Amino acid sequence: MEELVKIVTKFSESGWDLIEAPSKAWLVANKDNGKYFNSTKELIKIIERADAECGNCGCEFDPLYKKALELLNTVV
Repeated sequence: MEELVKIVTKFSESGWDLIEAPSKAWLVANKDNGKYFNSTKELIKIIERADAECGNCGCEFDPLYKKALELLNTVV
């Protein structure tokens, strides 16, 4: 889960409204209890959208979308 938290933290600091707010919400919702179930399905949808819109532009986030989706799908 540590890798997933690092990736989602990076998304939460991206400055892109599409992924920033949902990533922050996911981190907050899951911080206290250490369980990554709250809002995970919502975050998956958002990252899928981000990947579809920007996943091949060549930015540093392109591979992170795919890795985050892989890791999140093991949580749900």
